[in-house]
Amino acid sequence: MTSTLLRARLLSFRALPEGLDDHASYLYLEDGGLLIRDGVIADIGPFPDVKARAGDGVSVIDHRPHLILPGFIDTHLHFPQMQVVGSYAANLLEWLNTYTFVEEQKFVDPAHSARIAVRFFDELVRHGTTTAVAYCSVHKASADAFFAESLRRNMRMIAGKVMMDRNAPEGLRDTPQSGYDETKQVIADWHGKGRNHVAITPRFAITSTPEQMEMAQALARDYPDLHIQTHLSENHGEIAFTRELYPQAKDYTDVYAHYGLLGPKSLFGHCIHLSDREADAMSETGSVAVFCPTSNLFLGSGLFGLKRLSQREKAVRIAVATDIGGGTSYSMLRTLDEGYKVLQLQGERMTPLESFYRMTLGNAEALGLADRIGTLEIGSDADLVVLDARSTPAMALKMEVVTTLAEELFLMQTMGDDRTITETYVAGRPAKSGLI
Repeated sequence: MTSTLLRARLLSFRALPEGLDDHASYLYLEDGGLLIRDGVIADIGPFPDVKARAGDGVSVIDHRPHLILPGFIDTHLHFPQMQVVGSYAANLLEWLNTYTFVEEQKFVDPAHSARIAVRFFDELVRHGTTTAVAYCSVHKASADAFFAESLRRNMRMIAGKVMMDRNAPEGLRDTPQSGYDETKQVIADWHGKGRNHVAITPRFAITSTPEQMEMAQALARDYPDLHIQTHLSENHGEIAFTRELYPQAKDYTDVYAHYGLLGPKSLFGHCIHLSDREADAMSETGSVAVFCPTSNLFLGSGLFGLKRLSQREKAVRIAVATDIGGGTSYSMLRTLDEGYKVLQLQGERMTPLESFYRMTLGNAEALGLADRIGTLEIGSDADLVVLDARSTPAMALKMEVVTTLAEELFLMQTMGDDRTITETYVAGRPAKSGLI
């Protein structure tokens, strides 16, 4: 049994903070000790107390004056789009057809998939992300490469082989039957292996025929414990095209409802332009709307109504995500900075406490995994991030006048990037310091 004791300032959320003075919503220790045994948090508390309980001989790593939080969680991004980031286009559908669908065809090659998988996980670790929910390409080879690299690094990941059988190049289409069969094989090969989770992944209604949506429904029936991920209501052109393809549906959300794909483990990327009826359907089924601010701004898709959805009488569950490669940064710090601005433009506020809750415990709750990730509670996986609010000269200068935890968090959210991540721990092992 291996044990390590980390010493630092510790921050872990207990609930969504109701405001800057909601101290009950989080645990903060100025001189904290975090004991890790075999990849799991075994003890937490004031450092002298934890040290005494740990006994002699335990290895101590002192991260003071830095701040340790649970590792960041990204609930929506695209593994095959690393080389699509920063591609110039007017809107979502132009961006998909001009760049994304061209790039994703390369992932039929297992060697290319394996190479990009290494770089993908490197970037996650570099930016402090320890769990992500990813789309692979339509090719099983891409899912195999993704999960093999996740297993090698012992990371808790959720991902799926995309299902798409129309409105895409021939090299990116499967069939209803092959999409079903290959997804079942990915589940058999990878789900529960290490810390891997497989998600049922119809890309979105535009790229799946009704016959394929029926196959996605069959998978959801066959594997009710699996996550489901897709896209919803990102762009007005996308919505109009979906209505043409599914004229019998009440609206875009009703397409997924018809095929039994709404539910508490269903993650819907974007959800910018939902009607009240659609928001009610999301709320009643416990489905999750995933806020992707950098992508929404980059593609000009619209402003996500986080408060409108989360504070309505029938509240909608919310997660936040980078949406690489429509999104423009792997950093959850940069993502929540843009999210803050999106809300500001709508006359809404998001405190820095809420931001850091959402990228840790909030996203863990959205995934139904808060018993394993998202907190520093005893028994949780020791997936951690060590943050340095003085990581750049400009930040160090600003820190001279910072007097509260909330101000420090807001500074890291506003000016931080991968340099702010001093270390990333995966299952108790330092992972960032080993990157080239």
